[in-house]
Amino acid sequence: MEGEHPASQARSSDLRPGGGAPFAGSSGSSTLLQADVLDLEEDEDDLEVFSKDASLMDMNSFSPMMPTSPLSMINQIKFEDETDLKDLFITVDAPESHVTTIETFITYRIITKTSRGEFDSSEFEVRRRYQDFLWLKGKLEEVHPTLIIPPLPEKFIVKGMVDRFNDDFIETRRKALHKFLNRIADHPTLTFNEDFKIFLTAQAWEFMEMNNFIEIFSQKINLIDKISQRIYKEERDYFDEMKEYGPIHILWSASEEDLVDTLRGVASCIDKCCKATEKRMSGLSEVLLPVVHEYVLYSEMLMGVMKRRDQIQAELDSKVEALTYKKGDPDLLTEEIGKLEDKVECANNALKADWERWKLNMQNDIKSAFTDMAEENIHYYEQCLATWESFLTSQTDLHLEEDSEDKL
Repeated sequence: MEGEHPASQARSSDLRPGGGAPFAGSSGSSTLLQADVLDLEEDEDDLEVFSKDASLMDMNSFSPMMPTSPLSMINQIKFEDETDLKDLFITVDAPESHVTTIETFITYRIITKTSRGEFDSSEFEVRRRYQDFLWLKGKLEEVHPTLIIPPLPEKFIVKGMVDRFNDDFIETRRKALHKFLNRIADHPTLTFNEDFKIFLTAQAWEFMEMNNFIEIFSQKINLIDKISQRIYKEERDYFDEMKEYGPIHILWSASEEDLVDTLRGVASCIDKCCKATEKRMSGLSEVLLPVVHEYVLYSEMLMGVMKRRDQIQAELDSKVEALTYKKGDPDLLTEEIGKLEDKVECANNALKADWERWKLNMQNDIKSAFTDMAEENIHYYEQCLATWESFLTSQTDLHLEEDSEDKL
């Protein structure tokens, strides 16, 4: 036996004719049995020490007499501490389809839970696309050229499926990406790679959020622009009709002696409301409409900016893919990737800084325009209301005077 006491090995060898092991039914069976009994008696103290002082649950108190091989010791330690050694848990789920100005792609949610001190938090949630997994694989191969990096699923064909937006394809890829990350996490060296940590924690999707914001903003601002233009046109038509409405009452009063005051009062109210409407229209055309339409144009500009930014990123991604699959001169591709990375970083930093400035200005401009319009509407309706209330009061007073005269 591999971990047997040397003295026992010697005695056993002496009992075996020619050094061979006895078989059942051999002539030396009784002699060997007696010798084994003597051997056990001599080792009784050793067994007692093992039973008292070398418990399997105490991995720090192995007796030198313990019949345990180095391999079994390692396995025992691994078995006892297996749950404690696992300090990085990764889940890949929730695939989503994204449509940008130049491409459509799938992203996957990656949830990381860890107790490692080098992480800033115990839990992270990011979204990554297939190109990002390619980037990670390339970085691992670059830093660890002689380690066995887990494979990624093929870019398009998995289990014979060609449509990369097919539900079965997406689910198969999700499972493969989940396995890819967990194999890295379980690797004794790759799991501590800095690029792996960046991949799991870095929030790199602000530009996707910008694209989504711009898309929604463009839809809403265009709709508001169309409705505002239509309201202005209807207000203009209403104003033109109102201008003709007042004079008709004046002409009518000439042939109605008993209604002269009433008709002239209505004409006066209409004239005042016309002036208030004209002022309201002026506010609409000078305050709200120009601001809304300006941001319609801004939305088109922003789409162009994001398209140019995405083109730079797409060019970088294509070079990274070419390097990963060795589709060109590695040295030349590496140089081009370095330049494109700098270009992408500069573009991203400039866009992020300008984005915050533009968004703040937009919010202030839109808020101011709608607030001014609301105040203008309140003033308009209050003025019209006061005009018509004044007319009603005058008519009520007139009726009271007439009733008094009749009684007299």
